[in-house]
Parts: sequence; C-alpha cells; structure tokens
Amino acid sequence: MKNITVIGSGTMGNGIAHTFAQFGYNVSLMDVNEAALQKALQTIAKNIDRQVAKGSVTEADKANTLSHIKTFTDLKSAVQNADLVVEAATENVKLKLDIFKQLDELCKAETILASNTSSISITTIGAVTKRADKVIGMHFMNPVPVMKLVEVIRGYSTSDAVCNTIMETSKKLGKVPVEVNDYPGFVANKILMPMINEAIITLHEGVAGVEEIDTVMKLGMAHPMGPLQLADFIGLDVCLNILRVLQDGFGNPKYAPCPLLVNMVTAGHLGVKTGKGFYNYTPGSKDLVVADRFKKKLELVVG
Repeated sequence: MKNITVIGSGTMGNGIAHTFAQFGYNVSLMDVNEAALQKALQTIAKNIDRQVAKGSVTEADKANTLSHIKTFTDLKSAVQNADLVVEAATENVKLKLDIFKQLDELCKAETILASNTSSISITTIGAVTKRADKVIGMHFMNPVPVMKLVEVIRGYSTSDAVCNTIMETSKKLGKVPVEVNDYPGFVANKILMPMINEAIITLHEGVAGVEEIDTVMKLGMAHPMGPLQLADFIGLDVCLNILRVLQDGFGNPKYAPCPLLVNMVTAGHLGVKTGKGFYNYTPGSKDLVVADRFKKKLELVVG
C-alpha cells in the first residue's frame, strides 16, 4: 500500500495527509475548494515547523513530507491510483454516503475505502457500495500528527483481511490501533460525548460555572483539558451531531443533548472555530477567557 487519497482538507484531513506523507506514503489530498487546499498545505507546513523547533524532525524531513503531497479538486483524478482512500469530510450522513457511492464507482476494485467518521455507521456506509467487505472506519484523533490512537471500526461486512491491513498500516504510522465494532459512537465518543453533555447540563442547571467544572475535571480526574474547553476544541456542532447519532442509534433518552448546547449551536457559537463557545478565543492569544454570558454566576434551576 503506497498511494493514499484523503478526501477533505480540513483539520482532520490535513492532519491525516500530513501523517501519511511523513511516513513516506504518496498522498493525494482532495477538496472541492482550491483555497481550502492551499490553506491545508500552509497548516501542514506550520505544524511541521513546530516539529522542527522541537527537534523531532529536520528541515529535510519537512521538505520530504511536503513533496509527498499532491492536491486535487477533481475526485476522479485524486483516486485513480489509490490503494487506500480515507474520507475526512464533514460529519454529515448524506454527504458521506454520496462520497462513498462515487468512490465505489471511481476506485480500483481492490482499493480499501475508509472513513474517519467519529460516529456514523460503517455498515450503513458500506451498504451503498458494491465492496462492503473493503469498507472500514479509521477514526484518527485530533491533532492527528500527535495523538497515538486510531479507532479501527469493523462494519458488519468488513473482511478480516481488510481489518488486518488497516491495523498494520496504522502501526506503520506510529499509531496504536484499537479494533472496535460498529455501534453508534464506537468507543471513544460513546463514552466521551455523554460526559461532555453532562458537563453542559451541570452548567445549565447552575451547579457550577465554566471554570469550576473544567477545574474539577482537570485537577480531580487528571484530564489534560476540561470537558467544556474540549467541547469548544472539538466544535459544539460536532458534539451535537454525535449526541443525536447516539440518541437515534440507541433510542435511549440519556443521550439527549442539553438544551443549552442546542441553543449555542443554533446561535452559531461553535467554539474555537467561530471564536465563541464556553470560552472566547482571540487569534494569537493562548489566554482562556470565559464567554461573557457565563461569567455571571448561574442560579440553580432544578430541585
């Protein structure tokens, strides 16, 4: 397996492309927007510069990594030689199904089709193709070049051979792959999202403020980042979408998203990417500033 195509050049897509290219794979990075592709290349270069500054890679390594990435806005051209396609588009069921239908038609018969989805059923994705045995989940963690975990999700029809190939490929990237079965949220988000949701409920009910909740989880539970800051980092819209996938998939009211989260997403306060969430974010600043509406101590609304 030498030729990798990554669909989507956003935060996850450029991180996945960076990682494969760093380990010598030929990467075709595809997006419908040329400006997005150029931004992705700039992001990859900046991230490698951080690695150079830390001494983990050299300037020669940087040049070599970037030389292994080619960009495309045409899907057919991007996938024609692919041994593995990793889809990293927006977490939207219809969009992903449309992409996989096209990939099934355009890719070589032996090409493995992987999705970086954080919650959407691999079985559902595989069912729209004629190669369900070659469809698998490859869920990287953000930031991809740094985080070691890859959740490898087996769809109902995914073959042992394909699963083994993706497990071994992940190891070649310096990752630690963990095989899981195809159920809503898989492992990471089935556990993480209810915790984040409960933190938002705790804020909504006035039990404690933003800083207090995050401090308890950081200092009391040894989490590197509090759940509300983490939600901002992930994207509140993404958190909401995953909770709805869990709620629909299991039919259990415990996964119902907090009304505060719904309101924030509706208002466009999505966290880091919009500059407003539970905290305010100023470009270039590392200061963590609680959003204005949460500075006033909330009154308890239950009990």
